[in-house]
Amino acid sequence: MSRTRSWVSDHLAMIIAVAVLVYLFLPVLYTFVFSFNNYRRSNITWNPEGSPTLKHWANPCGAPGVCPALVESIKIGALATLVATILGTLIAFALVRYVFRGRSSTNVLVFLPMATPEVVLGASLLTIFIQGFRMDLGFWTVVIAHIMFCISFVVVTVKARLQSLDPRLEEAASDLYANPRTTFLRITFPLALPGIVAAALLSFSLSFDDFIITNFVSGNETTFPKFVYVSYTRGIPAQANVIGFSMFLIAVLCVIAAQIIGSRRRGVAA
Repeated sequence: MSRTRSWVSDHLAMIIAVAVLVYLFLPVLYTFVFSFNNYRRSNITWNPEGSPTLKHWANPCGAPGVCPALVESIKIGALATLVATILGTLIAFALVRYVFRGRSSTNVLVFLPMATPEVVLGASLLTIFIQGFRMDLGFWTVVIAHIMFCISFVVVTVKARLQSLDPRLEEAASDLYANPRTTFLRITFPLALPGIVAAALLSFSLSFDDFIITNFVSGNETTFPKFVYVSYTRGIPAQANVIGFSMFLIAVLCVIAAQIIGSRRRGVAA
């Protein structure tokens, strides 16, 4: 008994870490397993007859509406990410590199969309689009809404990167007679680029995954999260599980690739 207690106390941190990881990845495991379910009408329960099957992986667009919803989410995510990354990066540079009236207030305002519940944001945007601008709900209202809440995350991510840069590198470039444009293109921007890329990836992930705000402002537009929500009542089709797990796998591979590239760069620099 004492040996067991001693072993548990020595490995308590590892046990907690494993338990947390199991808790986090259990839904992902469910998604992966049920992508092989050979169901007939509903994909809620496992059908032992004919399972597992690869037919859903062979034809991920087999369920009606799943691929159009996926394409719609990718288009919205790409547009929102592009605009939010450009605007958020410019705001981050302004907040870090310049002193201007209202700078402190701007810092506070940047965090408001992140701290505000999505239900409140969605309802407010719905009122603005319908009552304020008389806009028809659809693709562009979703894009505008996603840009709005993605900018905050881009600003915070890029700002953290800029604040970690060594100002002596830019001073050294100026001492070597580099003009401000050359210093920015050759020194500042390459150093800030990892933070900008990380912000873009985070922005796309948030846009692609969003359901609450999208459900308020999308009208008849169907994104992938909306498709999954509507399909839940009759059982999420296995093709949605295939696409969902594939997106998760792509995200993991991107993180691994970034870590490998970063470690190689650090090795070369050393």
